[in-house]
Amino acid sequence: MVNTPLLLLLLPAASLAFQTGPAAVSLSSRIPRLGNLHSKVNSDDEVNPSTRRSFVSSTASAAILPFFINSAAVANAEEGESMYAPKFVQTYEDFTPTSEGWSYKDVKKGTKSGDAANDGDRVVFDWSGYTIGYFGRPFEAKGGPQGGAFDKDLDYFRTVLGSKTMITGLECALKGMHPGDIRQVIVPYGPLSYPPEDKDHDRVGPKPTTFSGMRALNFVLENPRVDRTLLFNVKLIRVDKSDGKGGFIRG
Repeated sequence: MVNTPLLLLLLPAASLAFQTGPAAVSLSSRIPRLGNLHSKVNSDDEVNPSTRRSFVSSTASAAILPFFINSAAVANAEEGESMYAPKFVQTYEDFTPTSEGWSYKDVKKGTKSGDAANDGDRVVFDWSGYTIGYFGRPFEAKGGPQGGAFDKDLDYFRTVLGSKTMITGLECALKGMHPGDIRQVIVPYGPLSYPPEDKDHDRVGPKPTTFSGMRALNFVLENPRVDRTLLFNVKLIRVDKSDGKGGFIRG
C-alpha cells in the first residue's frame, strides 16, 4: 500500500511526468545538466541559491518518481489478485468438499425405496438455484407468489446421467442419491458450472424456467468481478433404470 504522505509529496512530480500536449514539458528538461549548472557558477565559485533549489528539487523528483510508479503498480496488482484469486471466493465450512471441487450437504434422507442413481440412469428431480456468492439471489425458486404472471406450473427436470446435458457439478452430486433424498450442492464457477458459450442454457442445464431467472443467472456468470459460485437445492424424485433397449424402466 502506498504511504499517503509520500503520495501527496510525489503528486507534483507524477503530474509533471504524465503531462501531454504542446504545453507539456518532460521531467528530464526540468533537471539542470551538470554543464549548465557549471555555467551558472558566479565569479566567487558559489552556486546561485535559486539554481541550487531547482536542481535539488528536480533531481529528487526524478529519483523518487520510479518508486511511486512501481508502488502504485504493485498496489494495483495486489488488488487484482485479491479480486480474482481463489481467496476472493467464499468458503462454506458446513459443506463437505469433494475431490472434484463441488461441495454438498445432505439435508434429508428419503424414505422411498429404490436404487441409487448412477451413470446411464434417467433421473427425475426437483430443483432450485441461487447465486450464493452474490447476494443469494434466486434464479430458480419454489413457493413464490401465486397468480398472474407468477403462476407457472414447473415440471420436474429430467436427464440421463452421463449424457453431459447437465452441468458437471450437479450431475456428480446426483450420483449416489436415492429417491426422496434432498441435497444442497455448491458449484464453483468453471468446468463444473454452466459453460460460457451456452448463454441460453439449452445445451447444458438445468435451465431457469423464467426470464427473470435467466437474467439473474447470466448477470452473475458473465461478471468476473463477483463471486460466481452457485447453490442448488435438489430433491431426487425418481430413478429410471435402463431396459437395455434404449428405453427406461420407470422407478
